[in-house]
Amino acid sequence: MASLATPRSAPRPVLRATTPGARPAAPARSVRHLGPNWYASVMGTAIVAGAGATLPVDVPGLRTVCAAVWVLSLVMLSALVGARALHWARHRDQARAHLLDPAVAPFYGCLSMALLAVGGGAVIVGRDWIGLPAALALDTVLFTVGTVVGLVAAVAVPYLMVVHHRIESASPVWLLPVVAPMVSAALGPLLVPHLPAGQAQQTLLIACYAMFGVSLLATLVMLPLVFGRLVTGGPLPLALTPTLFLVLGPLGQSTTAANKFADAAPGVLPEPYAHGFAAFAVLYGVPVMGFALLWLALAAAMVLRARRKGMGFAMTFWAFTFPVGTCVTGAEGLAQHTGLAAFRWLAIGLYVLLVAAWLVAGFHTARGLVSGALLAGPGPAPAGPRPATARTR
Repeated sequence: MASLATPRSAPRPVLRATTPGARPAAPARSVRHLGPNWYASVMGTAIVAGAGATLPVDVPGLRTVCAAVWVLSLVMLSALVGARALHWARHRDQARAHLLDPAVAPFYGCLSMALLAVGGGAVIVGRDWIGLPAALALDTVLFTVGTVVGLVAAVAVPYLMVVHHRIESASPVWLLPVVAPMVSAALGPLLVPHLPAGQAQQTLLIACYAMFGVSLLATLVMLPLVFGRLVTGGPLPLALTPTLFLVLGPLGQSTTAANKFADAAPGVLPEPYAHGFAAFAVLYGVPVMGFALLWLALAAAMVLRARRKGMGFAMTFWAFTFPVGTCVTGAEGLAQHTGLAAFRWLAIGLYVLLVAAWLVAGFHTARGLVSGALLAGPGPAPAGPRPATARTR
């Protein structure tokens, strides 16, 4: 069992990648090394469904496909929650090691976001197949549990980072636990119209706005550390380079939340607050979306560089999905509130990128599950350096 004094000795499954020419030993399939980072696959699948169903373009059959993808995300969530429960029941030492590993612990925020994304997708598109009453019931449960888990993670993970973790450098994964309340802020307004008028609706909407502030201010604290790490420490390791896309999460999700507030506020909040949210959606969302596009270009350039240097598939590829999906929903909201065609085309272009990333990550993940490579533990360290030849004079 890992001790509090040696958290870095814990295995880091998130870094597992394939490299050309490598021949790993036959892996043993087990949930022992199934980390919380796997919830990112559920998030990425659910956002494909939710973002596609609200695209500002009429594509025949698209909503039906999105409903099917949402069902897939629900199945994935159910299977993963069961597997993770088995992990905690049978491998408590490994679960404790994950909590004490600064490279893995932040991914506990993904549990919250997976619950929230699937729940929100139920109301957005899942209702087409299961009906609105069932969708509302499912979203109510998943939103409540996901929000509680997200708020706990937003406090517990930074606490572990300060008290128990031994941090060598800042990482984009630090954003995962603090962005979870922003997902609650963006998806909570979907439930507002279905609550009793008056105090119930107002309380939920204001609570979502408060979680918007919690996540935004925490992001503003951490983001300079991440950029400072890049400038002073150079590029991230190849397998971690996709995590640069995680920065898009709080940017796109906060833009989405601001637009959802504007949708829900009329008739719920008195003036001038309802009108203020409508103005805030544009005044906040447009510059933040601009910065998101700037960061997208920077992160894409770093990924292309890493790919040229031999970056293979790792579970970090799922960072290409949910964060990009939040930018899609953010652009959709801005298209609605500004009426600009530019934002409609931006949403469509980003959604094409999202689907492509989801297909790539999903294919390699499915292949890794079938082979067992993604569930295998870290391989043994080499006994010594490889023999090499050198030219002498």
